[in-house]
Amino acid sequence: MSQYNKLSRNSRHGFTLIEIIVVVMIIAVLATLIAPRLMSRVGTAKQTAAKAKAATIAKTINLYVLDMGLSNPSDDFDLEILLLSPEDGGGPQGPYLERADDIVDPWGNPFELLVPGEVNASFDVICYGEDGEVGGEDVNADITQ
Repeated sequence: MSQYNKLSRNSRHGFTLIEIIVVVMIIAVLATLIAPRLMSRVGTAKQTAAKAKAATIAKTINLYVLDMGLSNPSDDFDLEILLLSPEDGGGPQGPYLERADDIVDPWGNPFELLVPGEVNASFDVICYGEDGEVGGEDVNADITQ
């Protein structure tokens, strides 16, 4: 083996600046292509979670109404009553929900109850989406159970 090959093989210990720049550019291009897709998935996942929470709240309200011997919740029904034990003024089988987060949507807004309902006869559990406003599309769309 020649003296030159031995020296050049031993003297190369790291990456060149050009190699590092190329790798960083490839990572940047991939990030710009993938990031928007991942962000839209987060919004979709939050909408799915909001639908599931709204359905859970609706079922829990039905249990409360049955336990209390009512036909429908009252017009001034407060969802926080579902968090109370019987000693604190909740229903006889309460608390029906365990955490205060159970009556808050994934965006941090409280669910609302509309009595009588517009979609359902007796009541609707409503989430106004990410923007918290009536109407909207995509992640801002209203969710009613």
